[in-house]
Amino acid sequence: MTSLLRPMHTIAPRPRLPRSIVAPTSSRIPFVRQFADNKGAADEAMEEIQELYFTAKDEFDIAVEETEKKTVYAADDRAAAREELTKLLETYNRILETSDPEVSAEVKRRAGQRIRELENGVEVMEQSAMED
Repeated sequence: MTSLLRPMHTIAPRPRLPRSIVAPTSSRIPFVRQFADNKGAADEAMEEIQELYFTAKDEFDIAVEETEKKTVYAADDRAAAREELTKLLETYNRILETSDPEVSAEVKRRAGQRIRELENGVEVMEQSAMED
């Protein structure tokens, strides 16, 4: 059985670039560290938003079901859905306003559409309840 690895003496050494072309290591590390810090900050922000989103989404689903069935709990469930949506929007807007631009952009990209859909869903639900 032949090995797929070549012996070390057959591998050509990598050519070295002149120092003028290669950026010093110290200038590259802060960018990498900053990117990693921003990614970590975006992940932390997303965890906070996701927790609030799932709670708001659950309340919304319950409120829609109760509103469609026209139960006595429908009004309270709609109020609970609105309250959870408000908490979510406050947190989302706070993160967008206080975070680095890269973090804000990442949070918008990852959560913005779902939050807008939920917000529109709550508004449509409330309007349909007022019409009935």
